[in-house]
Amino acid sequence: MAEPEFKIDDTIDITDVVCPTTFVKAKVALEELEDGQILSVRLNDGEPVQNVPRSIKEEGHEILRLTDNQDGTFTLIVKKVGD
Repeated sequence: MAEPEFKIDDTIDITDVVCPTTFVKAKVALEELEDGQILSVRLNDGEPVQNVPRSIKEEGHEILRLTDNQDGTFTLIVKKVGD
């Protein structure tokens, strides 16, 4: 079964920053989107992939997919949910 394709509205790469800056960058990028838009976040394995999805979910946004890129990075697809 093929994974659904999402219309990505914005993409950020936070593989060059460390926690907790990773979540801050993802949060700022989400704030710039309209409700319902989709953000793709490229992040490193380890702390970022453990913390960023959890923190984004705690903010009330929807995690659509987390993909292991097989190179030590992951791609997180997030849908912005309004207040």
